[in-house]
Amino acid sequence: MTTKNLSILFVQAKNRVNKRNQSPLYCRITLDGRRKQFSTGINIEIEFWNSRKQIVNKSHKSAVLFNSLLQNIESEINKTYAILKLENHIFDIDDLYNKYIGVEIKKKEYFCTYYNRFLSKIQKLIGLEIKQSTYNKFYYVSKHLEAFIKWKYKKSDFLLEDLNLQFLNDFEYYLKTIKLQKQITINKTIQRLRTPIKQAISEGYIDRDPFILFKSKRVIKEVIFLSSKELKAFESAIFKPQRLKRVQDLFIFCCYTGLAFNEMANLETNDIQIGFDGTNWINLKREKTQRQLHIPILPKAQKIIDKYHSIDSKVLPSITNQKFNSYLKEITEILEIEKRVTHHTARKTFASTVLLYNDVPMEIVSELLGHSNMIITQEHYGKIVQKRVSEEMNKLKIKLK
Repeated sequence: MTTKNLSILFVQAKNRVNKRNQSPLYCRITLDGRRKQFSTGINIEIEFWNSRKQIVNKSHKSAVLFNSLLQNIESEINKTYAILKLENHIFDIDDLYNKYIGVEIKKKEYFCTYYNRFLSKIQKLIGLEIKQSTYNKFYYVSKHLEAFIKWKYKKSDFLLEDLNLQFLNDFEYYLKTIKLQKQITINKTIQRLRTPIKQAISEGYIDRDPFILFKSKRVIKEVIFLSSKELKAFESAIFKPQRLKRVQDLFIFCCYTGLAFNEMANLETNDIQIGFDGTNWINLKREKTQRQLHIPILPKAQKIIDKYHSIDSKVLPSITNQKFNSYLKEITEILEIEKRVTHHTARKTFASTVLLYNDVPMEIVSELLGHSNMIITQEHYGKIVQKRVSEEMNKLKIKLK
């Protein structure tokens, strides 16, 4: 009997004859081109089996019983198949057979399907636990995943249980050669791709992390910051256009607070509070890591706050990130600073020139930057500490001569 992609056939093993001249009858199931064969428990003489009609000839003494058993086997297999289809199970021939004999089948799921279900869950958390921008990053990964599977396997999806380390290595190669992503972006993409895997393990779709041995290629990005001389030039410069004066002030403010663009742009008067030492502190939650920031306001930063103080809840004048960086480029060209300076350079300058170059310990720098752990700070600024040590040692060499 055939139902769409399922075929049930009873076959006699004529080459296996017992002392009574009987051969065993087998049930052969074929599903999506794969076969599974098992014994029906019936042994019968060759001349009594009608393979074309798939029945035991009526002349056999046990014909009614045997045909009833065969009919029951076929009926139960069809019933099992129908149940699996109705339950929307992703199943194969082994699952069909296991369910037929009463063995609980292992849940199966496809990677893209599961990842999209994960997306639906986190989408509901926008505004509660995550930002729209965070969701968008996970969404873009899902599109890369779908495109990769079509490119590599010529399929629309890939079984979770078939995932292995090679899959991830090939995905990395695809991102690098086809999507032309840089290594730092690839690392982030793979990190987000792996996020739902733990959930899939807990839900029983896979019993282990298939990517546990994967090691992302380390990227040490050069930290660009203003030197003491460049920062001083930036502070002492006089600009006529109001737009350049404003960006100059905002940039200097961030050089002495380490705030990222969004934190600077959204800074409100109630984020500034008097600390235990009687001075003003910035107290707010960092958007990127959700860590609480407690930053003492240095005199040069306070001066800029006082300059733009108004009845508005916002501490500083508003500007888009795009315009900020555009005007900043004008300023660096005027000052002949041959570095690619963006708003983020101010944060790096705060950590490097303002803090580390003035002997502020690494753990304090990590705390003021709101890093989730010290390792991040060390990876980014370890070389700067080494440079400072080198400079001090050179001074010492001159003194010791």
